[in-house]
Amino acid sequence: MKLIIEENRVVTLTYELRNGNADGELLERMDARYPFIFLFGTGKLLQSFEENLRGLSSDDAFEFTLTANQAYGKWNILNVLKIDKEDFNRASDVPDTYIKIGNMVNLTDDEGLRHTGKIIGIETAKIEVDFNHVMVDKDLHFKGAVLAIREASVDELVQKHYIEKDGVRR
Repeated sequence: MKLIIEENRVVTLTYELRNGNADGELLERMDARYPFIFLFGTGKLLQSFEENLRGLSSDDAFEFTLTANQAYGKWNILNVLKIDKEDFNRASDVPDTYIKIGNMVNLTDDEGLRHTGKIIGIETAKIEVDFNHVMVDKDLHFKGAVLAIREASVDELVQKHYIEKDGVRR
């Protein structure tokens, strides 16, 4: 019996992600040499992405578009912060030479959560960072195929992550 994509299954797939529709700009490609492998149903991926894959089995093809609202939403001014340079330096390991407009940075908040943002402004005492997702305001078109599905291991279920054969958590 062929497994289908559902909770607690490790899924391996290929896809092309395009902006807007099948003819849009190529944003990302995961091919057979570098497939996308993930544990389904952990809440770490877009729910709308997973729902379009649910029930598929190995060798099934898929093609669907997520609207911006189904994907990463609309740009929100509340996700743009001016951060004191001292706080910025404490929250990141970015060297001063990397602090330039347009550069992407990872910052860790007081609760230990990491956030990715883009530097959009630099002042004497503050750095302005846009934490909106890089694919905000985009309709996302996915086209690909399911390569494999397997039951998750106990360790994967406990950690809520796919684990490589070499023991690396993904």
